[in-house]
Amino acid sequence: MFTKTKVAALGAVAAIALTACASDDSGEESTAGTSGGSETASGDFPEGSTMAALAEAGKITIGTKFDQPLFGLVGPDGVPVGFDVEIGKMIAAELGIDEGNITWTETVSANREPYIEGGQVDIVVATYTINDERKEIVSFAGPYYNAGQALMVLSDNEDIAGPDDLAGKVVCSVEGSTPAANIAENYPDAELKLFGAYTDCLEPLRNGQVDVVTTDNVILAGYVDESDGDFKIAGDPFTEEPYGIGLAHDDDEFRNWINDVLEASFDDGRWMEAWNATAGTVLPEPELPTVDRYENS
Repeated sequence: MFTKTKVAALGAVAAIALTACASDDSGEESTAGTSGGSETASGDFPEGSTMAALAEAGKITIGTKFDQPLFGLVGPDGVPVGFDVEIGKMIAAELGIDEGNITWTETVSANREPYIEGGQVDIVVATYTINDERKEIVSFAGPYYNAGQALMVLSDNEDIAGPDDLAGKVVCSVEGSTPAANIAENYPDAELKLFGAYTDCLEPLRNGQVDVVTTDNVILAGYVDESDGDFKIAGDPFTEEPYGIGLAHDDDEFRNWINDVLEASFDDGRWMEAWNATAGTVLPEPELPTVDRYENS
């Protein structure tokens, strides 16, 4: 894999073939797919750029979630599918990298920055909220989607209709996530219970060990859809969570190039096609986001 500082669906995606899959305690990897990318050559990119290095290598490692329906979920065949996955494929294709040469690495909320800093991944597309604290460590292209923090409860729960009802309640979220930080900072009367992944919150919610699960509305919508009526969303989203593509902090050239790819996909319909094939099977059609070409500090 390469960074600037270290040169080193659901539906249509069902045709992807798994060619390799490995796991360890901190994440899992798979190399999947056989559909063609564009015929981009390394010579089409500035010499010494991350784009040229990746195109010349003909492969890329992308971090994503493996446990989030609609955005990044590993299916029975071991292949991740979802909107984030499709965005990652789009970027790879613009580098001339075939889907079969993408290595998908599981990135949970707590390891996204370390994986980017350490070079374990080239980019992260993993329901990754852009915020100022994270911008001090990594860089972000996008946003490519705008979500919002929400609450999920048992379907018969009438006590919780929004964040103001969380006092004295046990709230489940994930270590290193912006939703968990928001609850800790702004709703201190709630009892926060943290796990490594959001799926770890589902059984505790079912059996009453926790009262509510909180993360972004689109993630919760996937869990509600798969719950056979056990869960529901309580109230409306109460934050703004712009999803960005994480990459090495000082690689402005790569970030600007990814922003160009995203904007082109908004204009030519590829973004909406990816949405409709994945998250759009459950969620309403969103407004197109506006890329934030911020100045890196």
